[in-house]
Amino acid sequence: MKVAVIGLGSMGLGAALNLVKHGHAVTGCELREVARAELLAAGGEAVASPDALPADLEAVVVFVVNAAQTEDVLFGAAGCAARLPPGAVVLVCTTVAPEAARALDARIAAAGLLMLDAPVSGGAVGARGGTMTVMASGSEAAFAKAGPVLEAIASKVWRLGDQAGIGSTVKMVNQLLAGVHIATAAEALALGIRAGADPKTLFEVISTSAGSSWMWQNRVPHILAGDDTPLSAVNIFVKDLGIVLDQARALTFPLPMASAAHQLFLSAAAAGHGGRDDAFVIRVWQALTGIKLPGEDT
Repeated sequence: MKVAVIGLGSMGLGAALNLVKHGHAVTGCELREVARAELLAAGGEAVASPDALPADLEAVVVFVVNAAQTEDVLFGAAGCAARLPPGAVVLVCTTVAPEAARALDARIAAAGLLMLDAPVSGGAVGARGGTMTVMASGSEAAFAKAGPVLEAIASKVWRLGDQAGIGSTVKMVNQLLAGVHIATAAEALALGIRAGADPKTLFEVISTSAGSSWMWQNRVPHILAGDDTPLSAVNIFVKDLGIVLDQARALTFPLPMASAAHQLFLSAAAAGHGGRDDAFVIRVWQALTGIKLPGEDT
């Protein structure tokens, strides 16, 4: 199958590499030369702009940051939608608001294309391992066309309905939980450090206790290693929890926990850590209390 992956970040690059492994003809689209080089070394092709993608693609997988970027890479001045053959499928794997997914679906359909509202979960490790979870909604035709792509990049595909927006609604709920869990894990670790607990021992104990969570076990090791290389950045949760809160306001639905977590990620971003790994929202507590984090001098 001839497939393009637009956005070769931690998720998109993993997806592209797995598509190559499954024998698909893959062209990646990414501004960063280092990511293009990795895909080229694996046997794929790579371009720097969507309008340079092949014109005979059967599927386009979009892994950019937000809805505005999704619309731009498809329909902007250098967008690829006009080059795609009728019936090609666009998998929108970007986390967007449900109403944004519905608007994209209408525009994609008007261009004679199929769309799958297909946000993903699993992080960089899941993307590299081909074990992501896809929360997808769309027409039967879109699912059928996208089937080989989904098989290559995911170990679990949820078919949530035949309308765009359903997948994004479920992903929104997931991101509420993920953001709150990351912020709470950072808060708990920071408290333990301030109280004099050894952070490594604390991590091991909590990981085998009722207070553990997937995010505790996945993110705290980044802090213990002193490695803030962004596998998922603070700014992602500034954006994603913003989507959650916007939707809640539209529904007149109170979200005190998500609101508090959003403020913590905003605080980390305001302090200059927006591009760092999201576990380092813990630097908000470091700034407030002066705790020393593992691997850091101050």
